[in-house]
Amino acid sequence: MIRVQYFARYREALGLDGEQLNWSQSLASLDDLRRLLLERGGAWDVLGEQNLMCARNQELCSLDEPLADGDEVAFFPTVTGG
Repeated sequence: MIRVQYFARYREALGLDGEQLNWSQSLASLDDLRRLLLERGGAWDVLGEQNLMCARNQELCSLDEPLADGDEVAFFPTVTGG
């Protein structure tokens, strides 16, 4: 099982805080997971943004980070401020 959390405007666009998905060997990386979610279309297209940030088990990482059963993944937009 992979626990996926969505933050900030991603949470708002998708209308949910997170979900749990069954893990499979086809989900070898965070990018594989992102692509699976993008296949849903519509509001899920927000996860296709180039400035998407992600974390695996509460540590920032890139989309090529490997995934394993039991991982927690978070997707969130870049944070800007002044």
